[in-house]
Amino acid sequence: MDGVKRRRVLSGGLTLAVAAGAAAAAPKSAATAAPRSTTATAPKGAADRTSRLRAILHRLTTADGAPGALVEVRHRHGSGTVLTSGVANVKSHAPMRRDSRFRIGSMTKPFVATVVLQLVGERRIALDAPVERYLPGVIRGHGNDGRTTTVRQLLQHTSGVPDYLAYLTPRDVLKDPLAHHDPRDLVNIALAHPPAFEPGTGWRYSNTDYLLVGLVIERVTGRTYGEEIHRRVIAPLGLCETRVPGDTPTIPGPHPRGYARPGGGAPLVDITAVNPSVAGAGGSMISSGTDLNRFLGALVGGELLRPAQQRQLMTTRPTGNPDGRAYGLGLESRPLPCGGLYWGHGGDILGYGTVGGATADGSQATVMVNLNPGGTDAQDADMKAAVQTALCERHH
Repeated sequence: MDGVKRRRVLSGGLTLAVAAGAAAAAPKSAATAAPRSTTATAPKGAADRTSRLRAILHRLTTADGAPGALVEVRHRHGSGTVLTSGVANVKSHAPMRRDSRFRIGSMTKPFVATVVLQLVGERRIALDAPVERYLPGVIRGHGNDGRTTTVRQLLQHTSGVPDYLAYLTPRDVLKDPLAHHDPRDLVNIALAHPPAFEPGTGWRYSNTDYLLVGLVIERVTGRTYGEEIHRRVIAPLGLCETRVPGDTPTIPGPHPRGYARPGGGAPLVDITAVNPSVAGAGGSMISSGTDLNRFLGALVGGELLRPAQQRQLMTTRPTGNPDGRAYGLGLESRPLPCGGLYWGHGGDILGYGTVGGATADGSQATVMVNLNPGGTDAQDADMKAAVQTALCERHH
């Protein structure tokens, strides 16, 4: 699911859940909880980096308002650091665990894009073929047309296909959070509206693009996108804390509760249990800091794709954001304040926000908070600052 926008779009509807009695008390201990850390084989300069990261995590769980936060950093030679702050549960005040699993939202998209690009390398999908070739008659109506929309455009958000999450309201999701959502039904919500622009003439983030990509994977392989992600990415990389949960509403293993804040000063709402099919191939996955760093390192390092497809993955176009963000095929680049670029993605879904990035020289960092929607601009900025701080310390 899309980052900052989703935090704000959902917040109004979440008031309904509070009125229905789903509120939880705000954590008193989160404001004073000291960041906890585990560091292995600390490299030179690690103390300074850790101090900066501790300060950012403390802001996330005090001034920024998140109950808990975690950052995990992995270095080129395998050493790493895990820092946590705040609480995993606002009722029990249990601290955030360093081995936490969590929903990763749109960080699912690089996994999905990896599967598609592997299929491109096997000549089973053509990036510049019309989507109509794989999903005949699916993209139709109100000016949307699969005959003029390509697979590449879906992966890069240049299709113009409307985002279904602009029309599926929080009220619809939260009145039955355990309901199954069929991807075709979600796609049809979007296709009831005109495209944002003619295919290939603009850029706009659309979760519908990746629901359609998931359907393409299923049509080509005869298996779901989740089965292909497991077969092609999770199993080969040994990501034992990562899964595509389908309709399962629970998070296996140690995990923080996921919360939303309906408005300033409002009590937190526990929304840990949700059927992730509402996000589908655009954002349903569960992972951990350890696994996300391993995946991003492998993807950026060229372990998962053939050279031709690696080049396609990392061929970006500007998004128009003032921060210099550019989008490739399911992977985006951002400038580092210390120079150079890092590659990654953000992810927001009910209860959790995540940002992850990796540099070409072999460092990775992932940050997670257990609050979404209801985060602030400062929370967004500090999550990105945590990733950039971790990567800049190793960049030179």
